[in-house]
Amino acid sequence: MEAASGKILVVEDEDIARKNLEHILKKEGYEIVSVSSGVKALELLMEQEFDLVLTDLKMEKVDGMQVLRKTRSLQPHTEVVMITGYATVNSAVQAMKEGAYYYIAKPYKIDEVRKVVKEGLLKRRLWLENLALKDTLKRVQEVPYIIGKSDAMRPVLETIRQISNSESNVLILGESGSGKELVAKAIHHLSPRSGKRFVAFNCGSFTEELMANELFGHEKGAFTGATTEKAGLVEVADGGTIFLDEIGDMPMSMQVKLLRVIQEKEFLRVGGVDPIPVDVRFIAATHRDLKEDVEKKVFRQDLFYRLNVITIQLPPLADRNGDVALLAYHFLAEKSKAMRKDIREIDRGAMELLNRYPWPGNVRELENVIERAVALENGPVITEEDLPEHIQQLSIETYRQHSSAVPTLEEQEKKYIRWVLERCQGNKTKAAKMMGIDRVSLWRKLKRYGLEDSGT
Repeated sequence: MEAASGKILVVEDEDIARKNLEHILKKEGYEIVSVSSGVKALELLMEQEFDLVLTDLKMEKVDGMQVLRKTRSLQPHTEVVMITGYATVNSAVQAMKEGAYYYIAKPYKIDEVRKVVKEGLLKRRLWLENLALKDTLKRVQEVPYIIGKSDAMRPVLETIRQISNSESNVLILGESGSGKELVAKAIHHLSPRSGKRFVAFNCGSFTEELMANELFGHEKGAFTGATTEKAGLVEVADGGTIFLDEIGDMPMSMQVKLLRVIQEKEFLRVGGVDPIPVDVRFIAATHRDLKEDVEKKVFRQDLFYRLNVITIQLPPLADRNGDVALLAYHFLAEKSKAMRKDIREIDRGAMELLNRYPWPGNVRELENVIERAVALENGPVITEEDLPEHIQQLSIETYRQHSSAVPTLEEQEKKYIRWVLERCQGNKTKAAKMMGIDRVSLWRKLKRYGLEDSGT
């Protein structure tokens, strides 16, 4: 069991009561400094820092309310607990309004004092941990859009810094939801092209005809309904960067047209005959194995080599040890602001669950989980109850059964996939949506774990 820790200032003018409190709290393992007057307490608060102040309310010269106000002024995140034999509703309300953590009336029960002190110190410790995380968050975001300090992310961050000033095309590889578009934005932001447009296009979201129209635009009269000419995204991105997400899903005929743009630095609008020059840096991304697709002749080899000048392999969130907490707090601040809520903390139990979970949907799934938690929570702290049931249940099922041996991430993920498929009655499309990944990514995981026959 974790040993109790914390430095507590006890302020009590009755000798017997003060010594009793000292005895109770020292037995719990706390460091105790005790004084017999509010005057001495104010002097100590100016000299030393405390984790919690336990003070009587009614005292001569300087009372507990003055101690509370001084503590709030000098040490705003030190918790204050009031103890008094003059318990009234008005004094309790006033103390809580001015920032007291709790209000205990004499005669108090020893267990009540222990419980209140323990919870007050836990709140203080949580604040310190949050402060450290937020400070780390500020320091680690040296590369815009990218949050992470894990060993797995260091080569990614270093590569982004090294290649941003070059004009080379970039291929970003990684699982769905791992943040490939954010890496592309970071490269663009740090490049000389940052003053021009960054345009993102998902190659798996359009038919071939619509894709040509979106990328290259059309001339007036090119087809029925084309009453005016339209500039495509490649033209809009002139001088800047175009990000082609899920490039592996691009049809072969479109791959030919894209190859021409990269090689010749010009393109034709749909229905056009005059080439239009363009200066664009291409960043492409995929979760697929393009080398395998080239061998299967579903992706052009020449286009692969044109795009794969520089490769960035983005690790899955499960491999980014230490980054979950940073990302969770980033999303917490973002979603709280968007929903006009004042939620600033994630309690220890909830954070432990977030750190244990294997995140098959990667950063996108974590963002969705935090958004859901912020939407559900009406208080100032995200708790375990705000997290999705499958995250809570998975922790209970897995870790209580493995009290003597910690399961690997692969074991955890395999168990999780089976559990979701059971909940979805084997429907893989529904299961993929629940996990925050696409069906292809789920299929790869099923193949990897030998679960291809699970579901439909």
